[in-house]
Amino acid sequence: CGFRKNRGGRPAGRAAPPPGRLSQRRPRLPAAGMAAEDEAELSLLECRVCFEPYGPGGERRPRNLPCGHVLCRGCVGALSGPERRRVECPFCRRACGSAETSDCLPLLQLLEVLGPAADSVPSALGRSGGGEAAGPGPAGLGLRLSLGGWGSLVNPTGVAACQRSGRLVVAHDGKKRIHVFGPSGTCLQRFGERGDAGNDIKYPLDVTVTSDGHVVVTDGGDRAVKAFDFDGRGVLAVREGFCLPWGLDATPQGDVILSDSEAGALYRLTADFKNGKLKKCQMIRSQLTSPRGLAVSQTLGAVAVIEHLKAQGPNSSSTRVKIFSAEMDLVGQMDSFGLNLVSPSKIYTTAVAFDKEGRVIVTDVSSQAVICLGKPEEFPIFNPLISHRLSYPVGLTYTANNSLVVLDSGDHSIKIYSST
Repeated sequence: CGFRKNRGGRPAGRAAPPPGRLSQRRPRLPAAGMAAEDEAELSLLECRVCFEPYGPGGERRPRNLPCGHVLCRGCVGALSGPERRRVECPFCRRACGSAETSDCLPLLQLLEVLGPAADSVPSALGRSGGGEAAGPGPAGLGLRLSLGGWGSLVNPTGVAACQRSGRLVVAHDGKKRIHVFGPSGTCLQRFGERGDAGNDIKYPLDVTVTSDGHVVVTDGGDRAVKAFDFDGRGVLAVREGFCLPWGLDATPQGDVILSDSEAGALYRLTADFKNGKLKKCQMIRSQLTSPRGLAVSQTLGAVAVIEHLKAQGPNSSSTRVKIFSAEMDLVGQMDSFGLNLVSPSKIYTTAVAFDKEGRVIVTDVSSQAVICLGKPEEFPIFNPLISHRLSYPVGLTYTANNSLVVLDSGDHSIKIYSST
């Protein structure tokens, strides 16, 4: 499934320092007068693998991978092996050739501007709060707001919208794993400490918000599902023998549908989140192939899930979108091969959502686009909704006012589109 434990016990989807370099890590001290929040943002100037600060040249020079993640030149070399031919991103597992990496110009420019004045990092970054972005996209969608960015979000993996309050919740790799934005883009709350305590979050993979206002997270680090209120208090941790809980979404009734990538199964969780009690954990579908991204239609109760099919050769991995009715009967499916018949390029889907009319919307990281596949009975339809200004889209959701929210891991941001 692409996420397994190595001999050191660390999930392979989580970055580990190259051998022999861990002892080089130096403690990071906040500058005088710097708030803890500002000090945490300085981590964007460090390689997320070896935790060494970036520099303008040599081994510390920041390099972009094709997937959008950034490592220092030394870690790119260490991860590519002695022959330096192939690099596998330690965050998203996408493989590339060493020659495909490039200098991270925004970071290099930021280092040049800041020089030794590290205190100016937060103001130089421009905090989340997002600015209006110009220009409508295809199909009448315009980019209305962009949130997050360097330092605010780190390698985000999941996004969800609270239908009642309009808040957006993002799971990412920061010191506090859950970031809550208000409808206007302001940061309302950060919680979910990185650590080993019962309610800490080791490695979040996806997030959803239930109808009663609880934030539910899949934690691949300790194979659990964890629920919090919007104040960040942990209310429930479910460890029902999951192999690797990955994608999840809330049903209109307040249950949670969950995919287990390693077990190849879907589960339904019924819980009294307010009182921290699990009522039922039921497997509702099995014999799937590495199911990950998942969405529930809020009008029909249908469930869409993305399967990641096993590669039959180099660079031949593909995905398949399956649609189930509310009763979990298979009503439609489309794989990469079938989509290639109606699309100009190979499609590799990472996230899925339903719009208000029940159409299936997916992200495609190959073409860096968001695509409408139509209703299940209409497959195959290929209608690009957004085909520019995206780097590595990994998450999708709709707000109550039908705005489309795209999580872009490539530039660590949330992009909100609405009809123009």
